[in-house]
Amino acid sequence: MFDAEMRLLHSSKTVNLCDLVEGKPVLVVNTASHCGFTPQFKALEAVHQQYGAQGLVVIGFASDDFRQEAKDEAEAAAICYKNYGVSFTMLAPSRVTGDRANAVFKAINRQSKQPDWNFNKYVIDKNGAVVQRFGSATKPDNKKVRDAIGMVL
Repeated sequence: MFDAEMRLLHSSKTVNLCDLVEGKPVLVVNTASHCGFTPQFKALEAVHQQYGAQGLVVIGFASDDFRQEAKDEAEAAAICYKNYGVSFTMLAPSRVTGDRANAVFKAINRQSKQPDWNFNKYVIDKNGAVVQRFGSATKPDNKKVRDAIGMVL
C-alpha cells in the first residue's frame, strides 16, 4: 500500500512512505487548506503528538480533488505549518479519488470508501489494512477515532 516515493508539501524533498511507516499503524487524511474542515489540522497535530511516541504515523495528503486546496503550495504550507503548527508528514497535492488517485489512495479506495470530501480519516494497521474510515465531520480527536487508533497500536 505504501510503496511510493512522494514529494513533501512545498519542498523538493521526497519521502519513501514504506520507510516512514514500516511496521507502524498509520492515520491517513486527505486535506485541503481552504475547506471548512481545515481547522481539523489542530486536532490532527494533537493526535500526532499524543500517539506518535507509541508508533502512530500521521500522513496528510493535500489534494485539490474537491477544489479547495490553495493554488500555491507556499500558501498551503503556511496554513499547515504556521497557522496550525503541523509537524506530521504533509505531502504535496495529489489526486485521492478516481482512476488518477495516487498509489496510496488507490489501495485505500480498494479497501474502503474513497473520500467524498476533504478530511476523510483512515486508520490503517501495521500490515496496511484499512481498519476504519471516518468522514469529514468526525474530528480526529473524536473518541471513535481514538478508539480505532488504540486498536492498531
